[in-house]
Amino acid sequence: MTVPVQIDVRGPRFAAWVTAVVLATVLVTQSGWLLLAQAIVFGLGAWRITHAPYGVVFKKVVRPRLAPPREFEDARPPQFAQAVGLGFAAAGAVALLAGATTLGLVLTAAALSAAFLNAAFGLCLGCEAYLLYKRTTTRGATA
Repeated sequence: MTVPVQIDVRGPRFAAWVTAVVLATVLVTQSGWLLLAQAIVFGLGAWRITHAPYGVVFKKVVRPRLAPPREFEDARPPQFAQAVGLGFAAAGAVALLAGATTLGLVLTAAALSAAFLNAAFGLCLGCEAYLLYKRTTTRGATA
């Protein structure tokens, strides 16, 4: 069994702040292209959390200026959260670019809400969904 990748717990919160700013900008500008760019960022994080652009900025620029991390976390829940964000951002970008502005903005607002909860309060909805999924599938496997 392989050991899961461990990441500094401060990295996802930094990424959530950047994401929240990007998504708020999308709401103001109604830019489907900016939302598509954010979807690509989410996609990279979903593919490999260590390749997520905002996480790389955190690791290379921000983290060296902070005290050493006291806590690490399993990368799988945040990686799953990136996949959830990808779904919302991709669908929202398609909607905005196709002229379904209201749908695109609702999807963007949902993603922004999740990013803000993570950034401000450390509550990662995608991570919680991952953990709930793992608990229910593990419980089902043992029954």
